[in-house]
Amino acid sequence: MEERSLLFQIGPIWFDGTVILMTLLTCIIVFAVVFICTRNLKMKPTGKQNFIEYAIDFVRGIVSDQLPKKDINNYHFLGFTLFLFILVANEIGLVTKIVTADEINLWKSPTADPFVTLSLALMVILLTHYFGVKELGFKTYFKNSYLTPVSIILPIKLLEEFTNVISLGLRLYGNIFAGEVLLGLIVSMVNNMGWLALPLAIPLEMIWIGFSLFIGAIQAYVFVTLTMVFLSHKIELEE
Repeated sequence: MEERSLLFQIGPIWFDGTVILMTLLTCIIVFAVVFICTRNLKMKPTGKQNFIEYAIDFVRGIVSDQLPKKDINNYHFLGFTLFLFILVANEIGLVTKIVTADEINLWKSPTADPFVTLSLALMVILLTHYFGVKELGFKTYFKNSYLTPVSIILPIKLLEEFTNVISLGLRLYGNIFAGEVLLGLIVSMVNNMGWLALPLAIPLEMIWIGFSLFIGAIQAYVFVTLTMVFLSHKIELEE
């Protein structure tokens, strides 16, 4: 029997309860990590303060590689928030697996769902438009984004906005979903073959979890980097 998510309906609309619960849990974890690590800050950082400062500096480095120096302070906390949320969302599905007797999956990475990743991608693309208009004004923004260097490229530029959303969202989804599918296949092998499969399954599981942790971190890095690239195209005047 194939696994399925916990679904519920409000009016005519169906919701994925598993994704909602895991997204809320991800938000709680991110908030808790930041809250705990920023208590009792000291001039000479130690322990948890070192961790949060390193994470902020790491993301600030990503932002500074893509944006002008004058804009780094305006957007590096956006990058930090995205990085921490996506990192936790990517890795949380590797912690455990909870499936009910009815084959309802109650634990998975939120980013293993295409609607979550496409929503994240759409959100950041819309934010880049908002910041572009805010920075340059609508007229200058529109000319800079869609009519430069020549107005004939307007249809291509408009099409590019849709492809940016799709590529940004599906890249993240594909990598995280594939990792969880393979972990599920290893578990299924143990269920089907019994104890005989353990000598092979345990090393495979450990290796793949380690690889998936690495991929999850890389995908968080890639997502934030591409977000800042798209943002730089909207707030910087092209010559």
